[in-house]
Amino acid sequence: MKVVVSETSVELGREAGKVAADLIRQSIDQNGEANIILATGTSQFETINQLTKEDIDWSKVTMFHLDEYIGMADTHPASFRKYLRERFLQKVSPLKASFLIDGLTHPEDQIRQLAELISRHPIDVALVGVGENGHLAFNDPPADFHTETPYLIVNLDEPCRLQQMGEGWFDSLEQVPLQAISMSVKQIMKSKHIICSVPDERKAQAVKDSLEREVNPLYPASILQQHPHCEFYLDKASASLLSKSAII
Repeated sequence: MKVVVSETSVELGREAGKVAADLIRQSIDQNGEANIILATGTSQFETINQLTKEDIDWSKVTMFHLDEYIGMADTHPASFRKYLRERFLQKVSPLKASFLIDGLTHPEDQIRQLAELISRHPIDVALVGVGENGHLAFNDPPADFHTETPYLIVNLDEPCRLQQMGEGWFDSLEQVPLQAISMSVKQIMKSKHIICSVPDERKAQAVKDSLEREVNPLYPASILQQHPHCEFYLDKASASLLSKSAII
């Protein structure tokens, strides 16, 4: 586990985006293509911004993403499909393919289709974040560390929903959906490389739990300790509760 602490969230994103780009280029050089996962939310703004500036042959890249609200149109301001189109897909040259989770399709049909697709695209690089409640994707605590199902229908707990409201995606808690389609923990862990970007002081306790507690479903992102090629990118605020020994 590598932990990199930057002064600001902008520097964090710059570092994480550059490392992710290097890994993508490396996969293209070695395999002729790269399969990636992108996360969304405010924590990913700077990382994705940097990634869009990198010199990458995007025609050789296939993209998946982590989660989407059930029942949400892609015109809604909180839609993760809308987020990725506006912040990523429209800013880079056309990808080989992009598989976005459709929150309006029947959920069971959607998770079956996505499972079949991702089984044919082993992930080279996954960009992820950590929620205020420690969740990884929308796998709220206690997370299922064992299911082999690539995508799940999940219930969103109140801390998770409060975070979405607090970040400005919704005007009230009542507007935040109760369910989502989420990539499973085990599917994320199958990625060859994981880049975890976590800025902001409100994530400091979740960062500490993820890096310093024993691996436990109550702290979903703690599972990343077991990944052989995972790197955490933090700013001073999100790293403020860590002991010095946690920063390598």
